[in-house]
Amino acid sequence: MAETGAESAKESKALADKDSGVAAPGGIPSSETEAVQATSRPTAGTIAAGIAVVIVLGALTRYFETHVPQWAVGTPFQRVAKSVEYPVYAIALGLLGNVVLSKLALRDRLSAGFRTEFFIKTGVVLLGASINLKVLVTAAGPSILQALLLITAVFGFTWWLGGRLGLDDKLRALLSSAVSICGVSAAIAAAGAVQARREQIAYAASLVIVFALPSIFLLPWLAEVLGLSDAVAGAWIGGNIDTTAAVAASGAIAGEKALQIATIVKTTQNALIGVVAIALTAYFTLRVERAPGAVRPSPRQFWERFPKFVLGFIAASVIGTLYLQAVDKKSGAAHIAIINDLRTWFLIFAFVSIGLEFSLRGLREAGWRPVVVFGSAAVVNLAVGLGLSVLLFHNFTA
Repeated sequence: MAETGAESAKESKALADKDSGVAAPGGIPSSETEAVQATSRPTAGTIAAGIAVVIVLGALTRYFETHVPQWAVGTPFQRVAKSVEYPVYAIALGLLGNVVLSKLALRDRLSAGFRTEFFIKTGVVLLGASINLKVLVTAAGPSILQALLLITAVFGFTWWLGGRLGLDDKLRALLSSAVSICGVSAAIAAAGAVQARREQIAYAASLVIVFALPSIFLLPWLAEVLGLSDAVAGAWIGGNIDTTAAVAASGAIAGEKALQIATIVKTTQNALIGVVAIALTAYFTLRVERAPGAVRPSPRQFWERFPKFVLGFIAASVIGTLYLQAVDKKSGAAHIAIINDLRTWFLIFAFVSIGLEFSLRGLREAGWRPVVVFGSAAVVNLAVGLGLSVLLFHNFTA
């Protein structure tokens, strides 16, 4: 249903008032309203404290990611521990911190420091530096075709099913982008394009992690059962698992050649984040939030709601590509590794913040429908992805 700009503004104000505990006019006397606002208004100290909590939990995430596999050596959990990546530890620690801070009545006061969007947008921009456009254009023809067909099919199915089940258009956009492209990064790009709420971002990110974890082990096992070649298995893994870290873990289980193909396929999908963000911005600006008979939005209005960090992602990719052409291979790889490590830190902070911001109330309000939509889309993604992988990579030779 289309919304006028005034209605959108009223809805945003109502949400802001609800989140801050401020009642509508007539509910609380103005003096009490000001007192509530003063109490809930973040200070530099509370913001710094919130950021400090995120950094500490992020450091613990890196510690567990490094040491848990070492602790598990020689135990039945060795293989599992080696495959579990940082998003799992980060969200788990974030949820634990959420519980502790809530018990201490500190969570809401420190929440201004849980900068989920800033952390993950910075991570996505840094992700662009590791995407070599030259490699994609010259050596990844089947990957590009698979990515375009798979994203179109899965995004379309998820959007359609979400509409049939009555999901909010913004949540539909987040779920469709997440399951069809590259998980949390795509959901954040979509959130910027459609101006989604923070709880919708956290919900979509949680679904991505929940479904990605079993896929790490399920897809290599199914590839072996089905007798898939390394190239087909890698393309299937890269096209279906929704986080880059999980793709790396799953590809490593399937084998070195499968890992190489999986990485190229996932990288190709990542490169399409910007295209989808532009398309969603146009759709929501021109169709979803445009009242019947209203004046066509100006280019300035389109620009104002466009997620600018996507341009940073594209610029980083171009700069990274040109830089790798200008330096020797060893130096280029070392410098990109530094950027990738920095990206990992920002993504860890983002996942920790997601855990800290997670709300059971948001889950209860969303109900079962988003889970059904995401789960159904994941099954379609597996089936279509397998078909395309077999079709495009069955004769592939490195």
